[in-house]
Amino acid sequence: MEYVQEAVTTLHDFGDAYPPAPTERAAVVVPMTERDHAALAAERVLRTLEELDLGRVIVPLRAGPDEVGDVVAWVESFDVPAEVVWCTAPAVESALAEADLAGAAGKGRDVWLGVGAALAGDAEYVVVHDADATTYSRAHVPRLLHPVANGFAFAKGYYARVENDRIYGRLCRLFYEPLVRALAEAHDDPVVEYLGAFRYALAGEFAATAEVAEQLRAQRGWGLEVGTLGEAFAVAGPEGTAQVDLGVHEHDHRSVGGPDGLGDMCTEVGAALFRALADNGVGPDYESLRERYREHAYRLVDQYAADAGFNGLDYDPAAEREQVDTYVAGVRAPPADDRLPAWEDAPLDPAVVREQSAAAIAEEG
Repeated sequence: MEYVQEAVTTLHDFGDAYPPAPTERAAVVVPMTERDHAALAAERVLRTLEELDLGRVIVPLRAGPDEVGDVVAWVESFDVPAEVVWCTAPAVESALAEADLAGAAGKGRDVWLGVGAALAGDAEYVVVHDADATTYSRAHVPRLLHPVANGFAFAKGYYARVENDRIYGRLCRLFYEPLVRALAEAHDDPVVEYLGAFRYALAGEFAATAEVAEQLRAQRGWGLEVGTLGEAFAVAGPEGTAQVDLGVHEHDHRSVGGPDGLGDMCTEVGAALFRALADNGVGPDYESLRERYREHAYRLVDQYAADAGFNGLDYDPAAEREQVDTYVAGVRAPPADDRLPAWEDAPLDPAVVREQSAAAIAEEG
């Protein structure tokens, strides 16, 4: 049992914590793609949400016309107050283009559209989480929601990724953590301290008051989680931020190589991190940072190996170092900024997106 606090308030689970929370005043945003349709993990999430008294469940959906009807019918088969926002509906794409917001579609854009729908529906609180956790618990929403209903403006989830006798969470362990440590060596700056305070910075779970949610810009793709932390630093600050213990998570794993593999994801995560630093006047020397990153990552591999051995887990240090060598490519200056604006500044009414989505779904149905 540990009680350690970080630069942000850290809320621990000391034994099946189930704090009181105004779930009926919250919108829960659960992004999905057509591959989540009827998947065991996504089904568990929706079945579990049936047990809560929720204001609404928003499902931002990235799917083609041939799949959307089946996915919507499946979502509506659960006893939850669900609303599907078809993020790739032609009418929605047109509305984005007319607002000069056309660009890459990805998880970040999906969540941004889902948060917009939540705000348009007058939610007091917004809770966001992924749909791929096979260990999803009915306590997750109350745990995320409790701090933002009790004085904090933003809450981030954290958890352990241990399953099948192995330690997972590779992109966070082997890329993000050592990179932030390397940055802290060269930059004594509050934003670096803040970004280093989170126990699982790449977790997809967070909650915010509606006031804060409408002020968050969004990365379009896999940089969403880190980009959101950069935004939360500006809007909520360390004093207004908490992180919440969500226990042990088991969910889908990605390969290092290939499209949407961890190797590609690290470049988007790195870009989001470096944009957050630039927003706060921190400009790293990328050449020296790459070497310092590798040194810190190799040191962490030795520490993970010791931890795995202590717990009788399988661990391959050589394979982990190979991943570090792949992730070095993500330590580079970010490309042109294509972040989506905060909803309070967006040249688009989220109510229009909801209307366009609903009309498009009805046409396909």
